[in-house]
Amino acid sequence: MSVSLLNNAGAGEAFELYRDDWGVPHLRASDADRLAYAQGHATALDRAWQLEVERHRAQGSSAAFLGQDSVAWDRFVRQARLADTARRCHEALDPETAAWVGAYVHGVNDGLARGAARDERFARTGHAPTPWEPWVPLAIWIATHILFAGFATKLWRERVGRALGDEAVTLFATDGPGTAGSNGWLVPGERTATGSALIAGDPHRFIEDPGVYQQIRLSCPEYDVIGLAVPGIPGLGHFGHTGSAAWAITNAMADYQDLYAERLRPAAEGEGIEALGPDGAWEPVHRHTETITVAGADPVEVEVLETARGPVIVHGDTADQTLSLRYPPRVRRDLGFAVLPALLRARTVADIDRALDGWAEPVNVVHAADTEGGLLHRVAGAVPLRDPANRLRPVPAWDPRYVWQGWAETPAEPVQGFAVMANARGIASPLGVEFAPPHRANRIRELLSGSADWSPKAMAEVHADTHLASAAPLLALLPGLEGLSPAAQALRARLLAWDRHMAAESTDATVFSALRTATVRRFAADPALAGLAGAPTGPEVFHPWLYLVPRVGYALEGLLATPLLPSLDRAAHVRAALEETAAADTPDTPWSRVHRLAPWSALPDPDAQWPGLGGDHDCVNATSTVPGFTDLTARASAARYVWDLARREDSLWAVPLGADGVTGSPHHRDQLPFWARCELVPVVTDWSRLTKESV
Repeated sequence: MSVSLLNNAGAGEAFELYRDDWGVPHLRASDADRLAYAQGHATALDRAWQLEVERHRAQGSSAAFLGQDSVAWDRFVRQARLADTARRCHEALDPETAAWVGAYVHGVNDGLARGAARDERFARTGHAPTPWEPWVPLAIWIATHILFAGFATKLWRERVGRALGDEAVTLFATDGPGTAGSNGWLVPGERTATGSALIAGDPHRFIEDPGVYQQIRLSCPEYDVIGLAVPGIPGLGHFGHTGSAAWAITNAMADYQDLYAERLRPAAEGEGIEALGPDGAWEPVHRHTETITVAGADPVEVEVLETARGPVIVHGDTADQTLSLRYPPRVRRDLGFAVLPALLRARTVADIDRALDGWAEPVNVVHAADTEGGLLHRVAGAVPLRDPANRLRPVPAWDPRYVWQGWAETPAEPVQGFAVMANARGIASPLGVEFAPPHRANRIRELLSGSADWSPKAMAEVHADTHLASAAPLLALLPGLEGLSPAAQALRARLLAWDRHMAAESTDATVFSALRTATVRRFAADPALAGLAGAPTGPEVFHPWLYLVPRVGYALEGLLATPLLPSLDRAAHVRAALEETAAADTPDTPWSRVHRLAPWSALPDPDAQWPGLGGDHDCVNATSTVPGFTDLTARASAARYVWDLARREDSLWAVPLGADGVTGSPHHRDQLPFWARCELVPVVTDWSRLTKESV
């Protein structure tokens, strides 16, 4: 259905909106385009503030109502030309997909005013929503995932290479403890109570208020799908259950974005700038200026440059300080959005597999299953073929060796026993450089191997597991330490007897974290790493990747064993850290008392009370701290799910907060206590158990 036809249909005629006891919207419409309209409209009712924040962040205009703190992000978005890339990708959409996206945008526009009236943050900031343009969902998708593949890590590796030598560029690789990741597992029917497959897992992202995933149901004569949507994006790109087929994803940890060091000069003739290209010729550089409006401050001028490689995101005075970003959506003019409606129509694993052949951004590992016994474990997304050096650090734009040479094949593997995806090396290894350590994946396999009678409810035990295998290398050094004080000896004995679970009630977990913090800080202060200890330079948006203490914290497991730092006296640092921790003589404190949720919000609520949690960054219950810096967690499970292929109505899920994005509403945080305990709530599919709401 065209958007023009939707314009002639009243909202009440266009769709029906029902809600379950958790406030989750269940939408029903007469066709797919009206349903897309319904999804946009319902999302605007529930998430108007979130939609406007994400729209303006994707356009680089959020500082206009969020203030000075948002300028760094807005500058990056404009210099990386994210909105322009979204426009180009939208122009390249096939007509059917464009109409479907347009219907969603029209629904958003029709619902924004009513949604904004529900949320006092609009009045508090003086921000009034304005109509979305058709390409905005694509811009939100790009902005959500532009830092997902971690090209900023190449800036860190460049810094490491200069300080410690080229052989050390992967010294801080996240094959030790890392922050990126998600869990996912697929249990075939021969290992379940019903004889049908189960798919379960949880995406790990920064926890935001409102939440980054929206529980929703989309129903029309063509399909009836439940799943987790990204607010601002039509369909269910990451997690969905059509009744006869289901799918879920994790980050493949693929490397598909490159940084190029650029040589620029004034144009030989006339005004302008030129860049030295790989064929030895000087090429014209696109150049223009944009203005960022800033609430409560003067506007900020931003120079936007783009070479033939891509937009310049780091400006410097020399070639090795001026970097352009090359990323597939800008090269291909494709995000894979045509896959989104195709997934909704999927009836079998073969349908899902066929649809995902067109996926582009980001690169994911996928699990899928269907009621006929079909199983799928594959990678989906666009990864360029190029020199291996491109994956490690910035490469010279003027050298033809580093030019992209086409696109990689995405691997697939048969499911044998059960399939696990937890960002570790495995199916996606040929496409990446750094992966998560194997601990989460190994632990999930171990837990799944303990039963051949799995049910959806039993999966909560896997979600909740707090065993921290990555504690082993640090604890392994304790027995060999000599000359300890009595207090340190007692602490050593306590930690060696610890069960290595970061359980919410565990006081030993708190003590271990204190020892880890002291060790990380002492490592970071060692003269061997002095060249990396200075404050970050360059664009502020990349600074989180460039601080030494978090880098040491995430890589501690590897740093405890690497031969690349022969002068680092590990035993001495651990001994001193143990003495420091013992001398602190802090009262026994449950881990959840210090390990509390600290979500991001565009407009923080200073009175908000957030729960304490179990888990840690290398547990299956992955509630990430920043070792050496804070025990608070900002990154954790952005949703949890169990898709049951025997009976969809027996599926379970939970999100960190709730279905409604409006602070103080009944369904804003009603799932938070369940989520904090790793409990799941029922998926409701019976329309008679739902409450119809006027639209």
